Amino acid sequence: MPPPESYELRRGKYSKLDAPADDDTPTRQSFDSNASSYEDLDEFDPLNYDAGTLKQKRSTGDLRARRKASFKDAEFAEKRGIQRRSRFTPGKLCCSLVLLFVAATVLLLSAGGIWAWKSAPQDGQSPPWYPSPKGGTDPAWAESYKKAAELVKQMTLVEKVNITTGTGWSMQMCVGNTGPVPRLKFPALCLQDGPLGLRFADNSTAFPAGITVGATWNKDLMYQRGRAHGKEARGKGIHVLLGPAMGPLGRMPAGGRNWEGFGSDPVLQGIAAAQTIKGIQEEGVIATAKHYVLNEQEHFRQAWEWATPNAISSNIDDRTLHEVYAWPFADSVRAGVASIMCSYNQVNNSYACQNSKLMNGVLKDELGFQGFVQSDWLAQRSGVASALAGLDMTMPGDGIKWADGKSLWGAQLTKAVLNGSVPVDRVDDMVTRIVAAWYQLGQDDTKTWPLQPPDGDGGPNFSSWTNEEIGLLHPGSTDKSTGVVNKFVNVQEDHGKIARRVAAEGTVLVKNIDNLLPLDRNGWKEEDKAGKDMKYRVGIFGEDARLNEDGINDCKDRGCNIGTLASGWGSGAVEFPYLIEPLAALRSAFSNESVYVTDYPENKLPKDKQILEDQDVCIVFANADAGEGFMKWGGIRGDRNDLFLQKDSDKLVQDVAKGCGKGKGDVIVVIHTVGPVILENWIDMPSVKAVLIAHLPGQESGNALADIMFGDVNPSGRLPYTIAKKEKDYGPGGKILYLPNSLVPQQNFTEGLYIDYRHFDKKDIAPRYEFGFGLSYTTFHLSSLLISPRQPKTPLPAARPSGLEPPSYPTDIPDPKSALFPPGFKKLEKYIYPYISSTDGIKKSKVQASQLLSPLSPAGGAQGGNPDLYTTVLTVSAVVTNIGTVDGDAVIQLYVSFPSDYKDPETGTPVDFPVRVLRGFEKLSIPAQQQGPIPGVKGSEHGGGMNRKNVQFEVTRKDLSYWDSVRGNWIMPTTGEFEIGVGFSSRNLPLTGRW
Repeated sequence: MPPPESYELRRGKYSKLDAPADDDTPTRQSFDSNASSYEDLDEFDPLNYDAGTLKQKRSTGDLRARRKASFKDAEFAEKRGIQRRSRFTPGKLCCSLVLLFVAATVLLLSAGGIWAWKSAPQDGQSPPWYPSPKGGTDPAWAESYKKAAELVKQMTLVEKVNITTGTGWSMQMCVGNTGPVPRLKFPALCLQDGPLGLRFADNSTAFPAGITVGATWNKDLMYQRGRAHGKEARGKGIHVLLGPAMGPLGRMPAGGRNWEGFGSDPVLQGIAAAQTIKGIQEEGVIATAKHYVLNEQEHFRQAWEWATPNAISSNIDDRTLHEVYAWPFADSVRAGVASIMCSYNQVNNSYACQNSKLMNGVLKDELGFQGFVQSDWLAQRSGVASALAGLDMTMPGDGIKWADGKSLWGAQLTKAVLNGSVPVDRVDDMVTRIVAAWYQLGQDDTKTWPLQPPDGDGGPNFSSWTNEEIGLLHPGSTDKSTGVVNKFVNVQEDHGKIARRVAAEGTVLVKNIDNLLPLDRNGWKEEDKAGKDMKYRVGIFGEDARLNEDGINDCKDRGCNIGTLASGWGSGAVEFPYLIEPLAALRSAFSNESVYVTDYPENKLPKDKQILEDQDVCIVFANADAGEGFMKWGGIRGDRNDLFLQKDSDKLVQDVAKGCGKGKGDVIVVIHTVGPVILENWIDMPSVKAVLIAHLPGQESGNALADIMFGDVNPSGRLPYTIAKKEKDYGPGGKILYLPNSLVPQQNFTEGLYIDYRHFDKKDIAPRYEFGFGLSYTTFHLSSLLISPRQPKTPLPAARPSGLEPPSYPTDIPDPKSALFPPGFKKLEKYIYPYISSTDGIKKSKVQASQLLSPLSPAGGAQGGNPDLYTTVLTVSAVVTNIGTVDGDAVIQLYVSFPSDYKDPETGTPVDFPVRVLRGFEKLSIPAQQQGPIPGVKGSEHGGGMNRKNVQFEVTRKDLSYWDSVRGNWIMPTTGEFEIGVGFSSRNLPLTGRW
C-alpha cells in the first residue's frame, strides 16, 4: 500500500518520482502573477463598450446592447476590435514567420503555383460575451446543483482546480482523466472515446457509425443504440462518454469526420443526437455533444497539425449559426446533455475553446446549458481567456503540445485565481458544473459506481495503453509502477443484435430494377425457374467483400482501407471484437444444393474473363473511406480528395457490369461509404440492376447485408445526405480548403443556410438521389393530410422565464500558501498537479473581467432555449397505407416552406428562406394485409397489402421561425402562408397544404 500522503490530490497511484523543478513556471504570459486578466482574451475590446455598457443591467429588452453582442451577418471582414495576441515572443515570431514564408514559397512555387499570402484580420470578428453564466438555473438540475454546492463549498482551491484539469496524456487508464478529491470521496473521472463504441477497450461492441444511424431515420433505434452504448461504458467504469458527434454537420460532403455524425441536416442531426443522449444518460453515463462548433473539415483544424501556426477560422453569420450548425446542439441541451466538447478550429477568428460569444453567450446563456464544457484534446489555446470565455474542463490536461506535462491550467489556473486574473466565482462555477453533472447522472451511487482505491475497487477496469492484464499505472510518465490494469470485463451482452438491426435499417436501397432484390436463397425465383436445369450462379467481386487478411484490427484506429469497410478512421473508431465478413455471410445464406457461388474478392479482375461470363448474377463490393486528420492513408489525410469510389472501384464495377454473364447477367452493387459518392460512371449501365448504400455497418456487417439482400429485413434506410451527379453540384461551400489561403486559413461560410438539399433546391439542380430518398420492397401511399392550428401566429415567443438562482460562494481569494505542494509530496514526471511550488511574485491583477456585463438573450431561459420555442403551433397528420405485398417500414418526412416574398415588418428588408426545410420525421412499421381494395387508391384492387396507420407531427414555434440577428431572437412570420409538405423524401412530397 502507498503512504497516506500519496492520495492527497495525487493524480496517480503508487507514484514515487519527482516532477521537474520548473513545475510552477508559467507557460503563458497571461498567467504571470502581474498579468492582466485580459492579457490573452482574444475577444475583448474595451473600445466596443462605453462605461455605461460595461456596467449595464442585464436586460433582454436592450436591443442596442444586444446588437453589439450579435455576430455580424455576412460581413466576415468587418473589424470588431478583438485584439489578437501573438503566440510567440517577437524574436521567435519573426524567425518562425521567415522560415514558414520561405518554406511555403519554395513548396508552392516548385509546384508551379503562386500563393498570395493573406494575413488574418488584425482584429478578430467574434464579439465578447462576459461574464460566463453560472449553472444551476434550471429546475431539472436543481437537486444536483444543491448537492454539488454543498460538496464544492468544502473544497480548497487546489481541489477545485484538480477537478477541472486533466492529468495529462496517457497518465492514467483512460484517454482523459481528471484529478480526484479523495477526502470528499469525489473520484477521478474517466473520459473515453467515442461516438460508435469504446475506443481502446476490450470486450465491447463496435456499433454502426453515426451516418448509418442517421440513415435509419428510426428514433427508437437511435435511443436503443445509445442506451446499449451507455451501458457498456458504465460496465467499463467510464464516467464520461465522448459522443455523440453532430459536428461536423456535413457542410462539405468530403469532410473526413462526417461519418461520426448523423447527416447533413440540422433537424435530423438534432433528433438523432437527442435520442442517443437520452439512451446514454439513461444508463448513468455523462454523454458529450461534440464538436462545438463548425469543425467542418480536417485540413488545418488544429494549429501546427498542417504546418500552419493557427487553426482554420470558420467565418459565419449569426443566422446561419443558429438555424443550421447550433440547432442540433440546442436539441442536445434540451435533452439534458451533461457535457459539451468545444472544437479545435476558430470561429470568426477566435478559437472555439476560448470564444466567449459561443460558450458564454450562445451555449450557456441562450441555450441554458447546465453541464460542463470540455476542450477537445489540446484544443485549448490559452489559459485565462478560455476560463473567462466559459471553458470548464481542459483535456487531456497538457497545454500546447502533446504529453509535455505543461498545462495551461493546473498550477497556472491556481496562480490565475490567486492573482485575481480569474475570479474565484468562475472557478467555483467550473467545478460546480462538473460535480453537478456527476450528481445528475447518479454517479454518486456507490453501488453502481464503486469508490476508487483505496476506498473501493471502482474506476476504469481497462487500459487504453496496453492489452496485457498487468501494465504500467502511469504509462505517460517515467514511473515504472505496475498493477492490474485490464480486468477483461465483457460488456457486450446481446448488443450485437442492436448493432445488426441498425446496420440493416441504415442500408439504403437506391436502385432495384425489375425487383431483382430481394434474392432467393435457392437461387432462381419461382417465376424465373422454368427451363433452368443448372445451378444458379453467383459471382462476388471486390476487395470490400472480404476481411483484412492481416486482421480486422491490424490498422491502428482503423486507419486504412483494406478489406471490407465497416468504420471510418481516427479517435471515433474502435477495436472490432469480431467482424462478420460480407462474403462469408452471403455464401452461407445461399443454398448449396441449388446455388453455386464463386468469389474473387479483389479490385483488379483476372485477365481470364470466364469467372465473369459464367455468372447469372454478380455482386460487386466497393467503398470510400475517410477519417480524422491526424492520420493518413493512401494519399488521403482526413478529408477525402474527391467523392468517387476508392481503389479503382469505379472501373471494377464497370468491368463487372460489362462482362457479367456475357453482358446478360444482373449486377448488384454494394457500397460501404463514409458519405456521398458520385455514381455516374456506371449507375445507368443496363446490367446494373440494384444498388445498396450500406454505409459503415460495424461488427455485424455481413449479417445485416444478408438480412437486406434476402428480404429478411425490408430495406427502410433513407439517405441522410444528397448524392449529386457531379461534385461541383454541391456548390462552392461544399469544397474542402486543401491549401492554406493565409497564415490563419480562412473559410467563409458565404453559402449561409444553403447546404446539401437546400442548395440543390435553391439552384434547381437535379441530384442523382435526393436527401431522404430510399426504396423499399413494398409500396406506401399517403392520404388525408390534416393541418390543425394550435396557436395563433405571433412574431415573438413569450418573455424569457427568470429561472432559478445559481449557487453562490464566498469570493475571497485564499491564502497563496494553501496552494503549495504538501511537505514531502512525491511528484510524477509530466503529471499535472494543481499545486504551486512557490508564492513568490503572486500579486493582485489590476483588471477584473467581471466589469463587463453582457445582456441576456430573450431566446434563452431554459435548456435548449426559451421554452415557448417548443410550444406546438401546428399538428399535422396523414394516413399511411401499405399497398404492397410485404410488410415494411415507411419513413414519413415533414418539410416546411416559409412564406414567399416575406419582408421584415420592422425594417422592410426581404428575408430569404430555403425552398423547404425538414422539420420532422416518423418511421412506422406497417404490415401488408389482404383486406380488399381501398377506394381511391390505384392498384389496391390487385390484392396488395392494405393496412394503414396514422402519422402525426407536432410542429413547434421554433420550426416555423427564423433567427433575427438584430433582435437576437426567433421570429415567426405572421404574414403570408406557410406550406407544409409531407412525403417520402425532400423531393417527393405528395401531400401539401397551407397555413
